[in-house]
Formats: sequence, structure tokens, C-alpha cells
Amino acid sequence: MCHTLTVNIAKAGYSKPTPVQKYSIPIILAGRDLMACAQTGSGKTAAFLVPVVAQMMRDGVTASSFKEQQEPECIITAPTRELIVQIFREARKFVYGTCIRPVVVYGGTQTDYSIRQVKQGCNILCATPGRLLDIIGRGKIGLHNVKYLVLDEADRMLDMGFGADMKKLVSFPDMPQKEKRQTLMFSNERALVFVDTKKKADFIACFLCQENIPATSIHGDREQREREIALWDFRSGKCPVLVATSVAARGLDIENVQHVINFDLPSTIEEYVHRIGRTGRCGNTGKAVSFFDNNSDVSELVFLITEGGRLPVNTQKVGLEINGKSWLLELCLRQLKTVFSGIYPE
Repeated sequence: MCHTLTVNIAKAGYSKPTPVQKYSIPIILAGRDLMACAQTGSGKTAAFLVPVVAQMMRDGVTASSFKEQQEPECIITAPTRELIVQIFREARKFVYGTCIRPVVVYGGTQTDYSIRQVKQGCNILCATPGRLLDIIGRGKIGLHNVKYLVLDEADRMLDMGFGADMKKLVSFPDMPQKEKRQTLMFSNERALVFVDTKKKADFIACFLCQENIPATSIHGDREQREREIALWDFRSGKCPVLVATSVAARGLDIENVQHVINFDLPSTIEEYVHRIGRTGRCGNTGKAVSFFDNNSDVSELVFLITEGGRLPVNTQKVGLEINGKSWLLELCLRQLKTVFSGIYPE
């Protein structure tokens, strides 16, 4: 990194990288796409801004001049004006003393004002989805030179109904193909999947990785060092899905788990309560999904859920048309893709 950027990083208060920065920065500097899961306050904004600015300066980016249509090298989008303004302020800190000019645009302000800001020069465009598509549609932003596309809190954008906007953005004719740009996606979502055997834990984790959903596993057959690495990967956001057996997961204190999936139903109600208690902690919201079939039905548990009056679920029985439980594997994948779809590059 150049001296100016190093000085700016120190002025911003960073002395050593956080886990998500330690994982993300080398990957981005290597020119690869990235998906990372990290909670608010983990330093994820710097995790993508620092390497992007470093590469732009390394490539000799030139100061943009006043013109009707700007062609930024980097586009960053986030779901709310508060978050995108925060990202813009961080970007200004890192580019101080350079020729790189960041600009922020968002809904709730006059469109003409946003356009005037963009026309004065724009290397890094920070925008909410609606306003971004608006100024692109008005011909004020060209996409030919986009080298970095950053989607921050991509899961939240999907929840807020911006999925179609994101698809439209990457489908513009002048947007470089994914092979010619870096796509950096950051999410807050993490999921814990419970299974009943060690072999199944490894198999499902491998299967999800093949489907572009980073996952890792933890069970009794893994060495202590392997278990520590798996937990670090899950906590740091490197792998936002952890597949675990109940025994291996006991005693683990894992915060900020938004989804629990019972791939295999537990054998007791107590175990069920223990599993789903992993999400929705400390006043936060969470979701728990359980799969079951005619051959592994726990009647007492199903009665508790359906008759309790508080946990409405779809208890439709699904006939086993495929040997074993391969249909459940597809159901698990479908469930996780509703959480992470659009976040992970295909």
C-alpha cells in the first residue's frame, strides 16, 4: 500500500486488522470475488474500502473532471441512507490527500442535487439502490469502467425488496461481465444446521460449498485444532453456515445466529428447545426451521409445535420418492438460498 493510504488508515484509528479485515483484504487485493459475513462494528467497511482504494491507486486512477456522465471505477450500494452515508464518510478518510473522489447519493434528497454532486467528478459512487438506478437511467452514470461492485448488507437489501434492483444493476448492457470486475458482498446473516451424524455434517458442508454457499462443519471426529478453525471461520464470517451435530455444538457460545435449521429432528423436546435457543438471543429476532418425514417423525414434538398455538409451521408430509434423504438435502439448500440467494456470486 502507498504511504498516503497507510497514513490515512492510521489516522482512522486502525492499528491492527479485525478478523473480517484479516480474511477479506488479501482476497480482494488478489483480484478475487468475495462474500463475507460480519456483524456491525466488526470493521467490514474498511475490509472492502482499504483494498479497493489501494488497487485504484496502484492502477494509477486519475482525477475525474466535470462532465455530464461520470464513469466511476467503484460502485458501493447499501440498503439505507444512514449506512451509505457512513460508508461515504469512511471512504473520504481513506482517500484523503489523493485524487480519488467519492460521492454519495440516496433517496429523500433532491435528484438534481445528487446529479450535481456526481457531475463534479466521481471515482467511488456510494448509493442506495433506488437512487442508483435512477441516476443510471438518467444517463448520469456510465458503467463501462466499473471494476469493483460492492453490495453491503446484501441480505438486508433482499429482505427490503431490493433483489430486483440488484439484478437490474448487474444486467445493464454496459456493466462489465463478472469476469471483468470484482464483486464484493457482505452479509450479516449466519445459519446453524443440525444433523444427527458426523458423516452427514461433512457431506452437507461440502455440498453447500459446491453450491456457492461457504460452509464448514463441526463434530466429534474433528481434531481440536480443526474445530477451532471451523468456529473461527463461522464467527469471523468466512463461512456463514455451520453444520454441526448436537453433541459437538453443546457448550458453544455463538452469538448473532439468525437461522437454525434442523436437518434431522432431535429425539427429544429438550434437545429441540436447546437447538432453537441458539437463535433469537438477547432480544434479537431469529428463525428456526425443522425438516421431517414419515420415517423420522417425532409425534410428541410435532404435536407440541402444531397445537401450541405459538409456532405455526407447515407440517405437510412429503413422500419419499428418492432413496434415503436426498430430497431433504435439496430442501435444505432451498432454505439456505432463501437466506443467502443473491449474496453469493454464481
